[in-house]
Amino acid sequence: MSLKNKLNRLKPHLGSGKQEDLSKSSHLIKEEHSGGSVIPSEKEPEIVIPYLDQWKAEGALPYFFDNNYCLVREVRFPLDQKHGHFRFRDFLQAVKVWNEIGISHPLSALGHHPEELFFFDTETTGLGGGTGNTIFLLGYASIKGEELVLRQHVLPNPGAEVPLYQSFLESVNYKTLVTYNGKSFDWPQVKTRHTLVREHVPKLPSFGHFDLYHASRRLWKHKLDRLKLSMVEKEILGVLREDDIPGHLAPMIYFDFIERKQPEGMLGVLKHNEIDILSLVTLYTHLTFQICGLDEGQTSQETYEVGRWFSSLGEKGEAVKRFDSIAEGDDHVSAHAQLALAYERKKVRDWEKALILFQAVADSGISDIGREACIEGSKILEHKLKNPQIALEFVHKALKMDEKPAEIPPLFLADALKRIKRLENKCRKFPEEADKRTGNDLSIL
Repeated sequence: MSLKNKLNRLKPHLGSGKQEDLSKSSHLIKEEHSGGSVIPSEKEPEIVIPYLDQWKAEGALPYFFDNNYCLVREVRFPLDQKHGHFRFRDFLQAVKVWNEIGISHPLSALGHHPEELFFFDTETTGLGGGTGNTIFLLGYASIKGEELVLRQHVLPNPGAEVPLYQSFLESVNYKTLVTYNGKSFDWPQVKTRHTLVREHVPKLPSFGHFDLYHASRRLWKHKLDRLKLSMVEKEILGVLREDDIPGHLAPMIYFDFIERKQPEGMLGVLKHNEIDILSLVTLYTHLTFQICGLDEGQTSQETYEVGRWFSSLGEKGEAVKRFDSIAEGDDHVSAHAQLALAYERKKVRDWEKALILFQAVADSGISDIGREACIEGSKILEHKLKNPQIALEFVHKALKMDEKPAEIPPLFLADALKRIKRLENKCRKFPEEADKRTGNDLSIL
């Protein structure tokens, strides 16, 4: 906007002695119906919007600002509506759970109300970063009373970013952003584009951020070849899309819309974006129930991955609970849980319990973790329980786990041979001490 136009728009307020809201200087009249969209007053320049009736039929109304406009669509969903395996009302329960159990976790909504979480997704003209990538759709949803309200702000032409971000930023009211890979892509793109119009629109607010992509990767990387949201929807959440426009076609559809102005293709993109956002609500609910141990259908592998996540966060008590719940089985996952428990006991210097668990893993018949468990047990016997003879037996046991010596990793083999040589020297140096301990301790093998 030119300096002359700015001054002309502000003339009615100069010298009045009143602190007018700057948004009023644009001579806009807000309608508080459906999307709370904005229509021009009598002083607003006439702007012809192609296919406006079609947009209105889909709940999209124009928002005028800075001699241009964007389109804002609003859809409301009752909380009892189901999306995948969950109803939107279950999200309220998820937030309640975080506030009641008080577990420290990156996805914890402790201290938040459901209305303060803001489920956010964008559509852009490309996957790269930088100013050459334009956001043409900003979509978000949040709880309002007994409804989930979803809004989408559409860029009708490349020169309309000021009304796009003005309409978006004047209405956002949230504490925590919930996205899928939004930390790496969506929000950095918003910040980049906002920089270009920041002199004309409100500042970006500060907020917390729940990125559900990283959580999904932790829990289901063993199950899914790709962690795209559409795959998580289909395989985990029970969301089945019908007649959906693939996300990679969205940029081409937008460029066609810019050229021909017909909204049909863009309305398909809006529907795709709508499902993405609704799936974020379902995904956050599902992840909460998984992490907090409330999902009755949780697999042992998922329980194990949750335990590993807690362990990496330093939440040892929660980690041990998860590992303990699946350690009694005789499958691959149970053996991994036993190994994880052994390391937890080792950290607290409970050598005897750690040794028993390492021995159980060594007896599982799973060569890779069995070798690892033997060596860890050998370390405890050599350095903590001072029994080089049994420690030596553990190392030999590790080397016998593969029928073909060529399959033993070279680095492991070199370390094991060095360990054997050292332990044999200790046994020769202190034969009486080794013999004394051997009679009592061989029973653990």
